Amino acid sequence: MFDRLDARSDRHARLVYSHGGIVLKKRPLKTLDRVLSKAGVGSRVEAAQWVRAGRVRVNGRLVRDTDHWVDMERDEVRLDGRPLQVRERVYLLLYKPAGYLTTYRDPQGRPTVYDLLEDVGTFVSPVGRLDLDTSGLLLMTNDSQFAEWITNPDSHVPKTYLVKASGLLTEGQLQQLRDGVMLSDGPTRPAEIVRVRDSARYTHLEITLTEGRNRQVRRMVEALGLEVLKLVRVQIGSLRIGTLPIGQWRLLTAAEKQSLGRASRSPARTPGKSAEG
Repeated sequence: MFDRLDARSDRHARLVYSHGGIVLKKRPLKTLDRVLSKAGVGSRVEAAQWVRAGRVRVNGRLVRDTDHWVDMERDEVRLDGRPLQVRERVYLLLYKPAGYLTTYRDPQGRPTVYDLLEDVGTFVSPVGRLDLDTSGLLLMTNDSQFAEWITNPDSHVPKTYLVKASGLLTEGQLQQLRDGVMLSDGPTRPAEIVRVRDSARYTHLEITLTEGRNRQVRRMVEALGLEVLKLVRVQIGSLRIGTLPIGQWRLLTAAEKQSLGRASRSPARTPGKSAEG
Protein backbone atom coordinates (compact mmCIF):
# COMPACT_ATOMS: atom_id res chain seq x y z
CA MET A 1 0.00 0.00 0.00
CA PHE A 2 2.78 2.39 0.89
CA ASP A 3 4.51 1.73 -2.45
CA ARG A 4 1.33 2.67 -4.29
CA LEU A 5 0.94 5.82 -2.21
CA ASP A 6 4.57 6.73 -2.91
CA ALA A 7 4.13 6.25 -6.62
CA ARG A 8 1.08 8.52 -6.67
CA SER A 9 2.67 11.24 -4.55
CA ASP A 10 4.66 14.13 -5.91
CA ARG A 11 7.62 12.76 -7.83
CA HIS A 12 9.92 15.03 -5.85
CA ALA A 13 8.82 13.52 -2.53
CA ARG A 14 8.81 10.15 -0.83
CA LEU A 15 6.93 8.68 2.12
CA VAL A 16 8.80 8.25 5.38
CA TYR A 17 7.77 7.34 8.93
CA SER A 18 7.83 10.04 11.61
CA HIS A 19 6.63 9.41 15.18
CA GLY A 20 4.32 6.62 14.05
CA GLY A 21 2.87 8.61 11.17
CA ILE A 22 3.67 9.12 7.53
CA VAL A 23 5.06 12.38 6.19
CA LEU A 24 6.33 13.53 2.85
CA LYS A 25 10.05 14.13 2.61
CA LYS A 26 11.67 15.88 -0.32
CA ARG A 27 13.61 13.49 -2.53
CA PRO A 28 17.00 14.54 -3.94
CA LEU A 29 15.88 14.33 -7.57
CA LYS A 30 17.73 15.84 -10.49
CA THR A 31 17.47 15.40 -14.24
CA LEU A 32 19.98 13.02 -15.75
CA ASP A 33 21.98 15.68 -17.58
CA ARG A 34 22.28 17.68 -14.35
CA VAL A 35 23.44 14.63 -12.43
CA LEU A 36 26.25 14.12 -14.92
CA SER A 37 27.32 17.75 -15.02
CA LYS A 38 27.17 18.19 -11.24
CA ALA A 39 29.39 15.14 -10.86
CA GLY A 40 32.07 17.15 -12.65
CA VAL A 41 32.47 14.89 -15.69
CA GLY A 42 31.38 17.51 -18.24
CA SER A 43 29.06 20.34 -19.10
CA ARG A 44 25.29 19.90 -19.34
CA VAL A 45 25.57 20.21 -23.13
CA GLU A 46 28.10 17.37 -23.22
CA ALA A 47 26.03 15.35 -20.75
CA ALA A 48 22.94 15.70 -22.93
CA GLN A 49 24.92 14.49 -25.94
CA TRP A 50 26.17 11.43 -24.02
CA VAL A 51 22.64 10.56 -22.90
CA ARG A 52 21.20 10.84 -26.41
CA ALA A 53 24.11 8.78 -27.78
CA GLY A 54 23.17 5.87 -25.50
CA ARG A 55 26.24 6.04 -23.27
CA VAL A 56 24.32 6.34 -19.98
CA ARG A 57 22.42 3.74 -17.97
CA VAL A 58 20.33 4.19 -14.84
CA ASN A 59 19.92 1.09 -12.67
CA GLY A 60 21.10 -1.01 -15.60
CA ARG A 61 18.55 0.42 -18.04
CA LEU A 62 19.61 2.45 -21.07
CA VAL A 63 18.17 5.98 -20.82
CA ARG A 64 18.21 8.45 -23.71
CA ASP A 65 15.96 11.08 -22.13
CA THR A 66 17.99 13.94 -20.65
CA ASP A 67 15.00 14.94 -18.49
CA HIS A 68 14.82 11.51 -16.84
CA TRP A 69 14.59 12.00 -13.07
CA VAL A 70 17.33 10.43 -10.95
CA ASP A 71 17.09 9.84 -7.21
CA MET A 72 20.54 10.79 -5.94
CA GLU A 73 20.22 8.47 -2.92
CA ARG A 74 18.87 5.32 -4.55
CA ASP A 75 19.70 5.21 -8.27
CA GLU A 76 22.94 4.00 -9.84
CA VAL A 77 24.14 5.93 -12.89
CA ARG A 78 26.77 4.52 -15.25
CA LEU A 79 28.60 6.34 -18.01
CA ASP A 80 30.23 4.07 -20.60
CA GLY A 81 29.68 1.17 -18.21
CA ARG A 82 31.50 2.81 -15.30
CA PRO A 83 29.69 3.92 -12.12
CA LEU A 84 29.36 7.67 -11.90
CA GLN A 85 31.52 9.07 -9.14
CA VAL A 86 31.51 12.63 -7.90
CA ARG A 87 34.82 14.31 -8.69
CA GLU A 88 36.95 15.84 -5.99
CA ARG A 89 35.69 19.32 -5.27
CA VAL A 90 37.56 22.18 -6.89
CA TYR A 91 37.13 25.89 -6.14
CA LEU A 92 38.96 28.49 -8.17
CA LEU A 93 39.07 32.22 -8.79
CA LEU A 94 39.49 33.44 -12.37
CA TYR A 95 40.29 37.00 -13.36
CA LYS A 96 38.02 37.13 -16.39
CA PRO A 97 39.09 39.54 -19.13
CA ALA A 98 36.56 41.55 -21.10
CA GLY A 99 35.73 39.92 -24.42
CA TYR A 100 35.28 36.41 -22.97
CA LEU A 101 31.88 34.77 -22.64
CA THR A 102 30.85 33.04 -19.41
CA THR A 103 29.70 29.91 -21.22
CA TYR A 104 31.17 26.57 -22.17
CA ARG A 105 30.99 26.90 -25.93
CA ASP A 106 29.89 29.70 -28.25
CA PRO A 107 28.23 28.85 -31.61
CA GLN A 108 29.89 31.94 -33.10
CA GLY A 109 33.33 30.79 -32.04
CA ARG A 110 33.99 33.68 -29.67
CA PRO A 111 36.42 33.07 -26.79
CA THR A 112 34.97 31.72 -23.54
CA VAL A 113 36.30 31.52 -20.00
CA TYR A 114 36.97 27.82 -20.59
CA ASP A 115 39.74 28.79 -23.01
CA LEU A 116 41.57 30.06 -19.92
CA LEU A 117 41.03 26.86 -17.89
CA GLU A 118 42.48 24.14 -20.09
CA ASP A 119 44.87 22.94 -17.36
CA VAL A 120 42.36 22.69 -14.50
CA GLY A 121 41.97 18.93 -14.99
CA THR A 122 38.25 18.63 -14.19
CA PHE A 123 35.05 20.32 -15.30
CA VAL A 124 33.99 23.35 -13.27
CA SER A 125 30.99 25.63 -13.71
CA PRO A 126 30.82 29.40 -13.25
CA VAL A 127 29.27 30.69 -10.04
CA GLY A 128 27.01 33.30 -11.56
CA ARG A 129 28.02 35.13 -14.71
CA LEU A 130 29.85 38.18 -15.99
CA ASP A 131 28.72 39.54 -19.34
CA LEU A 132 30.96 39.80 -22.40
CA ASP A 133 32.16 43.35 -21.73
CA THR A 134 32.64 42.90 -17.96
CA SER A 135 35.93 41.79 -16.44
CA GLY A 136 36.91 40.73 -12.96
CA LEU A 137 36.46 38.08 -10.34
CA LEU A 138 34.65 34.93 -11.43
CA LEU A 139 34.34 31.94 -9.12
CA MET A 140 34.20 28.48 -10.69
CA THR A 141 33.58 25.13 -9.01
CA ASN A 142 32.12 21.64 -9.35
CA ASP A 143 30.39 22.00 -5.96
CA SER A 144 26.77 22.85 -6.82
CA GLN A 145 25.75 23.53 -3.20
CA PHE A 146 28.58 26.02 -2.81
CA ALA A 147 27.56 27.73 -6.06
CA GLU A 148 23.91 27.90 -5.04
CA TRP A 149 24.87 29.40 -1.69
CA ILE A 150 26.89 32.18 -3.33
CA THR A 151 24.32 33.04 -5.99
CA ASN A 152 21.13 32.75 -3.92
CA PRO A 153 19.92 36.29 -3.08
CA ASP A 154 18.76 35.02 0.31
CA SER A 155 22.41 34.38 1.24
CA HIS A 156 23.13 38.12 0.93
CA VAL A 157 26.71 37.49 -0.25
CA PRO A 158 27.94 40.95 -1.35
CA LYS A 159 29.52 41.49 -4.77
CA THR A 160 31.56 44.65 -5.36
CA TYR A 161 32.15 46.35 -8.73
CA LEU A 162 34.24 49.25 -9.96
CA VAL A 163 32.25 51.34 -12.42
CA LYS A 164 33.18 54.06 -14.88
CA ALA A 165 30.04 56.01 -15.76
CA SER A 166 29.59 57.91 -19.03
CA GLY A 167 29.17 61.21 -17.21
CA LEU A 168 29.42 62.95 -13.86
CA LEU A 169 27.01 61.72 -11.18
CA THR A 170 25.58 64.09 -8.60
CA GLU A 171 25.28 63.24 -4.93
CA GLY A 172 21.55 62.97 -5.45
CA GLN A 173 22.03 60.35 -8.14
CA LEU A 174 24.43 58.38 -5.94
CA GLN A 175 21.81 58.45 -3.19
CA GLN A 176 19.25 57.07 -5.64
CA LEU A 177 21.55 54.11 -6.24
CA ARG A 178 21.98 53.65 -2.48
CA ASP A 179 18.24 53.69 -1.85
CA GLY A 180 17.36 51.48 -4.81
CA VAL A 181 16.16 52.27 -8.31
CA MET A 182 13.22 50.88 -10.23
CA LEU A 183 14.12 48.43 -13.00
CA SER A 184 11.91 46.49 -15.39
CA ASP A 185 11.97 43.52 -12.98
CA GLY A 186 11.26 45.56 -9.86
CA PRO A 187 13.12 47.83 -7.44
CA THR A 188 16.70 47.02 -6.50
CA ARG A 189 17.80 46.40 -2.96
CA PRO A 190 19.68 49.18 -1.16
CA ALA A 191 23.31 49.20 -2.29
CA GLU A 192 26.59 50.48 -0.90
CA ILE A 193 27.86 53.27 -3.15
CA VAL A 194 31.26 54.97 -2.86
CA ARG A 195 32.46 57.74 -5.15
CA VAL A 196 36.03 56.76 -5.95
CA ARG A 197 36.94 59.84 -7.99
CA ASP A 198 35.71 62.23 -10.66
CA SER A 199 37.64 63.13 -13.78
CA ALA A 200 36.72 66.06 -15.99
CA ARG A 201 33.93 64.06 -17.68
CA TYR A 202 33.39 60.78 -15.81
CA THR A 203 32.52 59.50 -12.35
CA HIS A 204 34.29 56.40 -11.09
CA LEU A 205 32.40 54.63 -8.33
CA GLU A 206 32.27 51.42 -6.32
CA ILE A 207 28.96 49.54 -6.11
CA THR A 208 28.30 46.68 -3.71
CA LEU A 209 25.18 44.55 -4.26
CA THR A 210 23.62 41.64 -2.40
CA GLU A 211 21.61 40.44 -5.38
CA GLY A 212 22.64 39.43 -8.86
CA ARG A 213 20.13 40.18 -11.56
CA ASN A 214 21.03 40.11 -15.23
CA ARG A 215 23.17 43.16 -16.14
CA GLN A 216 22.05 44.78 -12.89
CA VAL A 217 24.85 47.32 -12.44
CA ARG A 218 24.55 48.50 -16.03
CA ARG A 219 20.78 48.81 -15.77
CA MET A 220 21.01 50.73 -12.49
CA VAL A 221 23.30 53.32 -14.06
CA GLU A 222 21.12 53.44 -17.19
CA ALA A 223 18.14 54.21 -14.95
CA LEU A 224 19.92 57.46 -14.11
CA GLY A 225 20.27 58.36 -17.79
CA LEU A 226 23.93 57.34 -18.16
CA GLU A 227 25.83 54.30 -19.39
CA VAL A 228 28.58 52.11 -17.96
CA LEU A 229 31.80 52.52 -19.92
CA LYS A 230 33.83 50.05 -17.87
CA LEU A 231 32.79 47.44 -15.30
CA VAL A 232 35.07 45.26 -13.17
CA ARG A 233 33.97 42.93 -10.38
CA VAL A 234 36.67 43.18 -7.73
CA GLN A 235 35.22 41.33 -4.73
CA ILE A 236 32.77 38.60 -3.67
CA GLY A 237 32.23 38.50 0.08
CA SER A 238 35.69 38.99 1.57
CA LEU A 239 37.40 37.49 -1.48
CA ARG A 240 39.29 39.98 -3.66
CA ILE A 241 41.21 39.63 -6.91
CA GLY A 242 44.36 40.96 -5.28
CA THR A 243 47.47 40.66 -7.46
CA LEU A 244 46.11 37.89 -9.70
CA PRO A 245 47.00 38.76 -13.33
CA ILE A 246 44.13 39.19 -15.76
CA GLY A 247 43.30 35.97 -17.60
CA GLN A 248 44.84 33.79 -14.86
CA TRP A 249 43.31 31.64 -12.14
CA ARG A 250 44.20 30.23 -8.75
CA LEU A 251 42.66 27.84 -6.26
CA LEU A 252 40.82 29.15 -3.23
CA THR A 253 42.33 28.47 0.15
CA ALA A 254 40.37 26.70 2.87
CA ALA A 255 40.13 29.99 4.76
CA GLU A 256 38.70 31.74 1.70
CA LYS A 257 36.03 29.06 1.24
CA GLN A 258 35.15 29.36 4.92
CA SER A 259 34.90 33.13 4.66
CA LEU A 260 32.39 32.80 1.83
CA GLY A 261 30.04 31.05 4.21
CA ARG A 262 30.18 27.45 3.06
CA ALA A 263 33.29 25.40 3.84
CA SER A 264 33.97 22.26 1.84
CA ARG A 265 34.21 18.94 3.63
CA SER A 266 36.68 17.58 1.10
CA PRO A 267 40.10 19.12 0.45
CA ALA A 268 40.59 21.07 -2.76
CA ARG A 269 43.00 19.35 -5.13
CA THR A 270 45.78 21.06 -7.01
CA PRO A 271 45.07 20.22 -10.65
CA GLY A 272 47.34 21.28 -13.46
CA LYS A 273 49.11 24.59 -13.24
CA SER A 274 47.56 27.70 -11.75
CA ALA A 275 48.60 31.31 -11.86
CA GLU A 276 50.41 30.82 -8.57
CA GLY A 277 52.18 27.66 -9.72
